[in-house]
Amino acid sequence: MNRIDSTLQNNNKIISIYFTAGYPALNDTEEIIIELEKSGVNMIEIGLPFSDPLADGPVIQETGNVALKNGMTTQILFNQLQNIRNKVKIPLLIMGYINPIVQYGVEAFCKSCAQVGIDGVIIPDLPLDIYQNEYQAIFEKYGIYNILLITPQTSEQRIRYIDSISKGFIYMVSTNATTGNQNDVNIETENYFKRIASYHLNNPQVVGFGIHDLKSYQKATQHQKGAIIGSDFMRFIQNKNIKNIKNYFKKYK
Repeated sequence: MNRIDSTLQNNNKIISIYFTAGYPALNDTEEIIIELEKSGVNMIEIGLPFSDPLADGPVIQETGNVALKNGMTTQILFNQLQNIRNKVKIPLLIMGYINPIVQYGVEAFCKSCAQVGIDGVIIPDLPLDIYQNEYQAIFEKYGIYNILLITPQTSEQRIRYIDSISKGFIYMVSTNATTGNQNDVNIETENYFKRIASYHLNNPQVVGFGIHDLKSYQKATQHQKGAIIGSDFMRFIQNKNIKNIKNYFKKYK
């Protein structure tokens, strides 16, 4: 069984963390993953930095720029993850954009993911039809889940179609804004959470974008399975020692 499935089945609510690989320093990736698992995180999204990250807000864009200047590449990331499965057990996903993956080679990328123990990928700018027509068979060959996204504007018909071809979970974008929005979850967003829950989809939903404190996490998980914290965590490690990561999660207790 894919580790994503077992984690979703064995936990009532999950907390997932996004971080940018190669930030603050190039070789911090493995230590951050280990410290996150020690801190009780259920799932980790490893951001593969890209020069034109359309869905990312200023915090993640800046961390990506620093990581690229540090020398982070797709191959270096795989090298850093080579022994990670000897040290952590929770699901690991790579979140990135299609251009670096195509440059690396889609099959080579999926093969490397499988070799180091990556369970899934999230590729916001990969069109669904291109994925199905060109890449789905490759992802399935290597057992890599491609996590698909929905937004507040996604029609019910399309949501149900995405649900029918999804594996693992559906990434539920909470807002039309980029990542890093720290506004409180408003009534419109709460109604969106309720609406998606009312569809009774086959795949659980994990909410991303705008989750930054206990209140927003609780609202996101009142109707959905879990939530993803990214920009707020990256703000934390900008100024804190990685060994203090466990302290970040005190506000979620």
